[in-house]
Amino acid sequence: MNESEGRIRDLLFMVVAVVVTFGAAWVSAQFSPGDWYASLVRPPLVPPNWVFGPVWSLLYTMMSIAAVMVLRAGVSRPDVQVAAALYAVQILLNGAWSWLYFGEHLIGWAVVNIGLLLCAILLTARAFSRIRPWAGRLMIPYLAWIGFATYLNAGFFWLNE
Repeated sequence: MNESEGRIRDLLFMVVAVVVTFGAAWVSAQFSPGDWYASLVRPPLVPPNWVFGPVWSLLYTMMSIAAVMVLRAGVSRPDVQVAAALYAVQILLNGAWSWLYFGEHLIGWAVVNIGLLLCAILLTARAFSRIRPWAGRLMIPYLAWIGFATYLNAGFFWLNE
């Protein structure tokens, strides 16, 4: 592959990673908190609603960069394929959480989902780290945020179910 083809490939990977990641963000955004969420008893440490937009924008950007870094290592590599599959699983679980929690108001199932999501992110970060250490590091804030969100989700379930 010549340099020009490599740049085109890298650009394509970047576009795919960004579209997939921010596509999941868009799907999640279709399920807004609304009056139902406002009526729930809140656990301690729930951030104000305005915090979520900037935090998620930053996290989705970091996730996209991490995915591009891994894909650039070579999509024909088995370890990259496993990492990409794990990334896809965690993206799907991320979107499913919004649907379960905000769309269907199934807080208990959302707790199950977010537990699986937390595990999937951990596995993704480990797989990314083995390919590109910085890609794994870029997933750490996302892992931390979902860890915090798991506490919140469980707290909402405990207080409202």
